[in-house]
Amino acid sequence: MPSYLVESSLARTRAAELAATVSRARRAAEAMTGEGISVRHVRSAFLAEDEVCLHLFEAPSADAAGEASRRAAIAYDRITEAVE
Repeated sequence: MPSYLVESSLARTRAAELAATVSRARRAAEAMTGEGISVRHVRSAFLAEDEVCLHLFEAPSADAAGEASRRAAIAYDRITEAVE
């Protein structure tokens, strides 16, 4: 299954919110999988110096990764296919 990086902004002063954001992303992915769209939140990384948060999803499309992000209340700047 393809992987997608969802890039969002996160101020250093709000870094403590990351754990809750990751939890929402996982729940959103699980809900979508339960609805028949296989999505998995793999991991997230916070780049404090750049105030960027990267969320890695396995999903059938960028649109599906975007929908999981929307459901998780993650306002994102872009979604890029990732190759590991």
